[in-house]
Amino acid sequence: MANDAGRLRPAARRKVAVVTDSTAYLPVDVVAEAGVTVVPLQLTGAVSGAEGVDVSPSDVAAALRGPDRVLTSRPAPAALAAAYQDCADAGADAVVSVHLSGELSGTVECARVAARDAPLPVRVVDSRSTVMGLGFAVLAAARAATAGADEAAVAERAAEVAAAGRTLFYVDTLEHLRRGGRIGAAKALLGTALSIKPILHVSGGLIVPLERVRTPSRGLARLAELAADAAGGAQVDIAVHHLAAPERARQLVEQLHASEILLGELYVSEVGAVVGAHVGPGVVGVVVAPAQPGQRAD
Repeated sequence: MANDAGRLRPAARRKVAVVTDSTAYLPVDVVAEAGVTVVPLQLTGAVSGAEGVDVSPSDVAAALRGPDRVLTSRPAPAALAAAYQDCADAGADAVVSVHLSGELSGTVECARVAARDAPLPVRVVDSRSTVMGLGFAVLAAARAATAGADEAAVAERAAEVAAAGRTLFYVDTLEHLRRGGRIGAAKALLGTALSIKPILHVSGGLIVPLERVRTPSRGLARLAELAADAAGGAQVDIAVHHLAAPERARQLVEQLHASEILLGELYVSEVGAVVGAHVGPGVVGVVVAPAQPGQRAD
C-alpha cells in the first residue's frame, strides 16, 4: 500500500533523470509513477537472463532448490550507457544513477565507467545498501528531482536516505550467502549449527550476521522488534520483502501493524532473482527508512 500524501508528480516535469538497478525491487507501478529507469542485473547457471525481464523470483526459487548453482553478474557498462543515452534523448539535463552497494556488486563501478562517455552529466551514488534500502533512496531522489533540485542535491538526497535506512533479513540458512561469497564460511557454519536461524543486516555496505534465533516465528517477531527500534518513535516508511514465503511476509506485516510504529508508506514485494540467489527461498526482510515529507501516518 502507499498513501496519497507525498506522491510524485509526473516525471516529465523533471530535468534530472534517475536511474537505478533491478535490485531495488521497487513495485512496477511505483517505478512507472516515479519515472525511474531500471537497468537489470544478469543471472547465469541454473537460470539465465536479465533479472525481472527473463528471470522471475519464482524461477530462481525453483532453481535454488535444485543441485545447480545460480550465478549473478553486474550489468554491462553498455546497458547503463544506453540508459543514460535514453535519458538524454528524453530531454534530461543530467542523470543521478543510484545503485546497490559496491561491496556486494560491481554494478556501481560499471555505472562510473558508463558515465565517463555519457552525453550528459551523470552522478553515480553508491547506496551502500540493497533491496528497498536502495529503493527508498531512489524514490527520495526522484521526489527531489520532481521538486526541481539540481543533480548535486538529488544525489545528496539519495545518499542521505540510504544512510539513514535499516535493512534486516531473516533467513533459514546462510548456505546460499556462503556459496555466493557474500559471507564467510565460518560464520555460515555458526549460523546453521544447532538449527539456529540467523538474522542479518546491511552494515558498511555488507550483509553480515546480527543475531540468531531458534525458530522462524521468533525470527519474524524479532524483525518486527528491530524495525520498531530502528523507527525510534519517528514516522517511517517500511518495505517487507520475501522470496517464496508470502505467508511469512503477511505475518510480519500483521506484526508491524500491531506495533506502535508510525507508518508512512508500506510496500510488500518479493525479492528478485539476484538477491534471492544469495539469501534463498524462505527469506523475509524488512527495510525501515525516514518517511518522506508530507506523508501522514496510518
